[in-house]
Amino acid sequence: MEQTRSLPRGVHAPGPPQADAAELARSAELLQRIRDEIAQSGGWIGFDRYMHMALYQPGLGYYAASPAVLGAWGGSSDFVTAPELSPLFAAALARPLAALATRQRLDTVVEFGAGSARLACELLRELARAGAWLPRHYVIVEVSAAMQQRQRDAVAALPPELARRVQWWQSLPERFDALVLGNEVLDAMPVRLLHRLPEAWVERGVSAAADGTLKWQDRALPADFSPRPTLEQLPVGSVTEWHEAAEGFMRTLAAHLRHGVALLFDYGFPAREYDHPQRAAGTLRCHRAHRAHDDPLWQPGLSDITSHVDFSAMARAARAGGLDLLGYTSQARFLLNAGMLDVLAERMQAADAAALRLAAGAQKLLGEHEMGELFKVLAVGRGMPVPWPVLIEGDRSAALD
Repeated sequence: MEQTRSLPRGVHAPGPPQADAAELARSAELLQRIRDEIAQSGGWIGFDRYMHMALYQPGLGYYAASPAVLGAWGGSSDFVTAPELSPLFAAALARPLAALATRQRLDTVVEFGAGSARLACELLRELARAGAWLPRHYVIVEVSAAMQQRQRDAVAALPPELARRVQWWQSLPERFDALVLGNEVLDAMPVRLLHRLPEAWVERGVSAAADGTLKWQDRALPADFSPRPTLEQLPVGSVTEWHEAAEGFMRTLAAHLRHGVALLFDYGFPAREYDHPQRAAGTLRCHRAHRAHDDPLWQPGLSDITSHVDFSAMARAARAGGLDLLGYTSQARFLLNAGMLDVLAERMQAADAAALRLAAGAQKLLGEHEMGELFKVLAVGRGMPVPWPVLIEGDRSAALD
């Protein structure tokens, strides 16, 4: 069966490294909190609740307690994202964003889940270097206090005229106009799990065994549950994800974005590919120290937990909220359309180590077996040109129906 993804976050290896004493103590405390939650909920919680606690429980969850989990490849971090791999990502993205913002008279960028703030900082530097357009405000929306502090430290190193533009929102204003960015945000949103029995689909959740360990347990789905049609492609015994939280995020975005575009980079598929019979075990994966494993209940809080994105569901939720679908394509096609090869050529004049690193980064961002095809780009918006010109060539929007 096809595994979830190759290298973007974790390299498949025999097993994750052992945790140190402090990490084990933190995981044990989180495990007790989860057991308490299960007991208070009648002996069972949905996997989405478990995943939320494992990732975001204040002071204990993976993102809430470990601001260094995101970083450069080969370091002490657990995974690496496109902006961390190469400055070419921000350099290419700056071009279409500046052009669109100028035409549409937009002065704000809003980034959800900004991670280490590498994209924010490099994008501001690139826009300042080009001199055509700079956002009046660069807003970060971040749920992790630990990660937010790391972002503030990174922003503090910017030139003052750029740093003063960056701010953090604790909640969304009633209505706003902006260029919205989300890089690997949807994949980290909690998912519910579905399990197909011979007679019906049920929900797979988490309970506690007599010895205190966590275990899987199925329950009936809500009476109003409406399965997506492509679930019928999956055989009996299949387990897959229901992206209720991510769909809710798209509906919330649609309710608040008055004028602008949202550009979402992530790994995933349209529904018909998502529910291919080869993915009968689902797409849920865990990552720790650049290694992948398949047990999200193991040492909660010490591994990243992700799943591929159902882009059909994301587009449907956005359109239901009144947003237009502006385009959907691979990351490679988007970056090529945005002129990344031109940027690479401009910066490879000297045949030195830096130039070689740029070339290697470009290969990872564009390569079919790296991030280029595994990652997709979904663009939705209101009051924008449809389709967005930078997405016309190579557009795959029809696949989302």
